[in-house]
Amino acid sequence: MRFVGAIWKLLVGIKDALVLVFMLIFFSLLYMGLKSSPNRVGEGVLVMDLRGTITEQPSAPSTSELLAGTQRLQEYSRGELVEALDNAKDDDRVKAVALDLDGFLGGGQVAISDVGAAIDRVRKSGKKVVAYAAGYSDDGYQLASHASEIWLHPLGAVAVAGPGGQHLYYKGLMDKLGITANVYRVGTYKAAVEPYTRSDMSPEARENNQALAGALLETWREDVLKARPAAGIDTYLKDPGAVLDSAGGDLGKAALAAKLVDKLGERRSFEARLAELGGRDDRKVGGFKSIGLDDYIGDVVESNPKGPIGVVTVAGEIVDGKAKLGTAGGDSIASAIEKGLREDNLKALVVRVDSPGGSVLASERIRQALLGAKARKIPVVVSMGSVAASGGYWVSTAGDYVYAEPSTITGSIGVFGILPSFQGTLAKLGLGADGVKTTPLSGEPDVFHGPSPEAGKLIQAGVDGVYRNFLGIVAEARHKSPADIDRIAQGRVWDGGSARQLGLVDGFGGMDEAIAKAAELAHLGKERGVRYLERPKSFTEEIMAALAGEEDAGTQPTDALATLAPAPQWQLEAALAELKSILSGPSIQARCLDCAPVAPVAARAKDAGFVQAVLGWLAS
Repeated sequence: MRFVGAIWKLLVGIKDALVLVFMLIFFSLLYMGLKSSPNRVGEGVLVMDLRGTITEQPSAPSTSELLAGTQRLQEYSRGELVEALDNAKDDDRVKAVALDLDGFLGGGQVAISDVGAAIDRVRKSGKKVVAYAAGYSDDGYQLASHASEIWLHPLGAVAVAGPGGQHLYYKGLMDKLGITANVYRVGTYKAAVEPYTRSDMSPEARENNQALAGALLETWREDVLKARPAAGIDTYLKDPGAVLDSAGGDLGKAALAAKLVDKLGERRSFEARLAELGGRDDRKVGGFKSIGLDDYIGDVVESNPKGPIGVVTVAGEIVDGKAKLGTAGGDSIASAIEKGLREDNLKALVVRVDSPGGSVLASERIRQALLGAKARKIPVVVSMGSVAASGGYWVSTAGDYVYAEPSTITGSIGVFGILPSFQGTLAKLGLGADGVKTTPLSGEPDVFHGPSPEAGKLIQAGVDGVYRNFLGIVAEARHKSPADIDRIAQGRVWDGGSARQLGLVDGFGGMDEAIAKAAELAHLGKERGVRYLERPKSFTEEIMAALAGEEDAGTQPTDALATLAPAPQWQLEAALAELKSILSGPSIQARCLDCAPVAPVAARAKDAGFVQAVLGWLAS
């Protein structure tokens, strides 16, 4: 009977595999049919329903995530949104633009400023841009402030908190789990390691974070007031309680009185306004003529442009080897650059960096590929996004000219290594570990008892050496001495405005300025056509993205309280996944963990087991 049972299980497994294969083939054929058919874009209101985050390079879902049913946040490409808006301002089919920001989870000040500037250009063309949400937080309100009209649900709120907040510190948790974090670092301000060695923020880290948060608040405030001069944002920031009291405790009326919003209304009233702007169509949801964002992007955004200026994106954590889009794999990016260099018509490079760093070796792999371009007399211009710190700054040193925005988070020139050891865990489990040595380094680093003094000295020497190399690279790139760089390095994080004053970047500007500078350095005249050097999505990735797009990213509440603290479960999962990542990553890293994330992220599928294990341990 056991044999028959085993055969039956085998047959059931084969059947399930065949069903999966046939499903993939079916969806592949369906996708190809939809892909080959022309996008049918009519006329009406371009609806930008942003339920998720704006990123520099949206990540590609993996097969394991789809099969596991892992919840994913929707990600929107900053570049595609800007290009779509720039087309919409001159497109007669687009009568107006609607920003539906219920469920919008942010994306960093630089990305939002870029999209906001594109919205301004739509308004200057004479077209209305109308925003709606049940609640606006910092990022959502910054984006909405660029609209012609801001609508708010009568029971909603504008809950602007400003940069800042709490960081998780893991030492107590690690003590409970019996994990020891053996830390090797250089830099007074390299606060990335503090969550593993402390239960609170050090005075040095507090000083750095306070200065950075203050600078980011000021750039946020300037952007909002420039877009909406009448907004009483200063009063709202300084004493929201007084504003609320003056409106009788009504959050919506308080926002209206402060001229933060223009209209209080239910969604039905908002949709009636869109029908006025774009025309009525009772066959469509909402009863107005509409153009879907995905359809419009597919219609107007060129997917594979050809031009003499190559654009390469370094987005997300920098990791060794190859990686899917949304993560900066050192080999993947370097190979894309080297492949582009083999094409004769490449005249200049623009590197868009939006990364907190990561692996030192991967960062250097990318930098060397960029130096290879410079060796061929091809100018390299760097455009920093919301974050270009640690390894992100390491990569940026290869630029002939470096642009940042005032709200860019950069610097963090420091190095650290964390080696976990589990002597406490073994004791909790009643396990022992013993062995023999032939040299002082036999069996080192010892993860069961902790690294020996000899091993610790060796690792610290490696960290010190990488830091000296980092200082030398930055000093050569910025035409300063290593001692000068050391005084502004030490792992300290800077806003873009301070970085420019310190000489870490050359000027303020975004991608447009970087492309113009690359054309100037390459003597291209007015020829500024670009092409993207990153690896295009494979057929499998296209299918996975199409299937993932059908999944609901999770219905989140959009009331006043949710506006202040969206998706707390994602924040906890992401924090625990970060703990796993740092303890299992490369031993020496140039990474800025004290850089606040630009938007919430859900735990990755590969981290789900670790997250569940930790939560289970804590619950036991």
